[in-house]
Amino acid sequence: MMDHAHHQTHGHSHGGHGHSHAPVNYNRAFAIGIALNVGFVAIEAFYGWRVDSLALLADAGHNLSDVAGLVLAWAGTLAVNFKPDARHTYGFKRATILAAFANALLLLLAMGGLTWEAVGRLGAPQAALQAQGGVIMAVAGVN
Repeated sequence: MMDHAHHQTHGHSHGGHGHSHAPVNYNRAFAIGIALNVGFVAIEAFYGWRVDSLALLADAGHNLSDVAGLVLAWAGTLAVNFKPDARHTYGFKRATILAAFANALLLLLAMGGLTWEAVGRLGAPQAALQAQGGVIMAVAGVN
């Protein structure tokens, strides 16, 4: 009974401490995620271009879209904190939704470009690429 009274006085709920351990912002996480993905993009794009591997270039493009998505999400989370003004009476609460929409459009454009290139390569297979299989597997394995 005494524990219950103590529990109520301090506002604890379900044995928790009543406060969050989440970070105040996610700027560091966004920065680290973007930096790592940019590194992956650079490695895959370099070797993909060097050995003319559409698979590596496609994965580099995928990682680049991840970078764009992270940048858009970061911008959206920062914009949400802007205060409403006379022109933006709702503020920028929709920024995260618009960021997700922009990311979806970028992904569709990237898919279209990759599809175009892949269909073009169906008509002209590249025999030299088979000799570079080890490079492709190593780079893909690292990333």
